[in-house]
Order: sequence, then structure tokens, then C-alpha cells
Amino acid sequence: MRYRRSVMPTLPRRIAHLDMDAFYASVELLRYPELRGLPVVIGGRGIHQPELLTDGSRRFARLRDYVGRGVITTSTYEARALGVFSAMGVMKAAKLAPEAILLPVDFDAYRHYSRLFKAAVRAITPQVEDRGIDEIYIDLTNLPDDTPTLARRIKQAVKDATGLSCSIGISPNKLLSKICSDLEKPDGITLLDEGDIARRIWPLPVRKINGIGPKAGEKLAALGIATIGQLADAEPALLQEHFGRSYAEWLHQAAHGIDERPVVTYSEPKSISRETTFERDLHARRDRALLSEIFTRLCTGVANDLRRKGYLGRTIGIKLRFEDFRIMTRDLTLPEPTADPVVIRRAAGECLRRVPLEKKLRLLGVRASALSPDSASQEAVESPQGELPL
Repeated sequence: MRYRRSVMPTLPRRIAHLDMDAFYASVELLRYPELRGLPVVIGGRGIHQPELLTDGSRRFARLRDYVGRGVITTSTYEARALGVFSAMGVMKAAKLAPEAILLPVDFDAYRHYSRLFKAAVRAITPQVEDRGIDEIYIDLTNLPDDTPTLARRIKQAVKDATGLSCSIGISPNKLLSKICSDLEKPDGITLLDEGDIARRIWPLPVRKINGIGPKAGEKLAALGIATIGQLADAEPALLQEHFGRSYAEWLHQAAHGIDERPVVTYSEPKSISRETTFERDLHARRDRALLSEIFTRLCTGVANDLRRKGYLGRTIGIKLRFEDFRIMTRDLTLPEPTADPVVIRRAAGECLRRVPLEKKLRLLGVRASALSPDSASQEAVESPQGELPL
């Protein structure tokens, strides 16, 4: 008698993309609840800290008072309604919304809340891919609950852990879920299956596909392709002629909602870096003291990040952008990997000595690469001292 081996059916994939709603701004509203419902912009400097008045109220800086070359980090939905978005120059934003509240950036607070919301989701399932400070992918395929129940459960867990709202898109793959999480913001849930692509996805602009940037969008527009549906109908030969074989094939698949990438729960970072763009161009000698302070702070920040994440770096590098926007990098490989801020500061200083500092600087960055796990990582890091080597 012959027995037929049973084959377990493959469950349809359920991939979620969770995106925190106006994350940085929402964290600030936890601190300053009196600003809820107002246009608020994050992108100021330390001088824009709210001032506590004698009666217990606060005086906030206004966007109209900003002077400098900074850019908007993020904004509340009320500010976005006035045309103010992330990566916009602050001076330009001030013309659009002069009365908007201006707050300084506080990355320590944002990283804290980022860890909280990710831990809350991982308590439900470990199948989480970290995609940045305010977004993750989640593989829900093997969880027992139905999809709407899971979405509500995850959103509630994030709310309970942080007091913040998020939006979730759930579909058969990462590409579609990334699009969906943005469709019903804020505090939205968007569920989509393959049968919904033509109705929900194809009318959207091509730039809604993660991976189609400004230049590709302009080239597609020049070909008369403005929507994802038009991209799906485009002849593969036409796309290949203008974009090359590999990218053209990806464009065709993306427009049809095809994406087989798995949710990757862990990946080793290739490097850890910190950089800052100055409010004004700094001169290597006339602004030596200020540059030394910033340089030391960047090295200390990289050392803190290495220790917090449990890594050592063997190659230390610097990045400079000059007033003419030219970028220069230098790096130095150490005999032994390190997370010591003094060693990092010394190595970065050696790199800096190999750069002719004749023009003013717009940006300065420090990077640690060639990473290896540090089994004896520590939490605290002392600040190294020293002058900027010039």
C-alpha cells in the first residue's frame, strides 16, 4: 500500500509596515501638550528652547524669528497643511508659516521613544525588521489572529508604550505595505490584497513607490508616465531603453505589486556615524575653538553609539563638505578595534591633518566602520578633550 506524503499549504504572506505619525513632532507634543492642534516645526537650535515664565506658562519661538541656513526636520500635520514639510529650508518655511511654533531637535528623546515602540511590537512578535527611527516592517504571516485584529492590537501596544499614534499598512509584501501605511495617515489602518492593486495603487503617483526618486520620477514624467498604473502599462522595452535592464525590470515588477523580499529581523550595521551641517560656513582657523568643540562632540557621539549598540570600530573616518559643496573623506585603520572616544578622537584627528583646510566648511562628520561585536560593551562614555588638529 502506497502512502501519499501530505504537504502543508503555504500561508499567504501578511507583511505590515508601521510608520509613526509625525514622529519627532509627536514626541515634542507629549512634552508640550499646549501645542496640540497648532502648526509646529522641528528644526531649531538650542537657542529656540521654550522659555518657562514666572506664571508657569511657556514662551515659544516662532518660525518668523529664525535666521540661518537650517532645514526642517519634521512638522505637525497642521504645519504641513500650510506647505511646510521636512527637508525644506527653514527660511523658506518661515515665509509660508511665520507664526508656526519652532522647536529645537532632540534626538536623544526621539531615540528613546523609538526603542519603546519597537519593544512593544517585538513583545507581540519577534518578526520585526528595523528600518529607521520611526518605521518597521512586521511579518504577521504565522500569527493566529485575523489581520484587522492584529493591526489594532499592535497600534494599541504602541499607544500604551509611548502615548503616540502610528499608521499601519498590511499587504502581501513590503513594497505595497510601505505605500499603504501612508494612505490613511494619521492613526490609520490600510489593508490591501492583490485584487486591490488596480483600484488602490495604480491611480497613485509613481513617486509613491519607494525606490523611485526625483530623477527617475522626472524621466518617467518626460515619457508621459505619471501614475503607477501608467507605469504598469508601459512597454518593458521602453523602460529598458531609458533606465537600463535591471532597473527597468524592477520598475515593471514594482508597478504590478511584485516584491518577494523577506522581512529581515537582524542585520549587522556596516558603519556608525555622526555628522552636522553648520548654520554658517566655519573657517578652520578663525573658528578653531568652535570646530574643536563640534569635532570632539561628534567623536564622543560615535563612541557612545558604538558602545550602546555593542560594537567596536577598526576604521575611523571623517567627512568634510566645503563652502563650494565639494566633499572630501579620509579614513584610518587602527591596529585594534575600539569604542574608546579618546582613541576615536585621535584617529579622526590624524585623518583631518591629511586634508588641506583652505576653504570654509559647511559640514563635518565622523564615522566608524569595519565593525565587530564587543562582548564587553559599556554604557557610559567619558568625553575626550583636545584641540582640533589644524
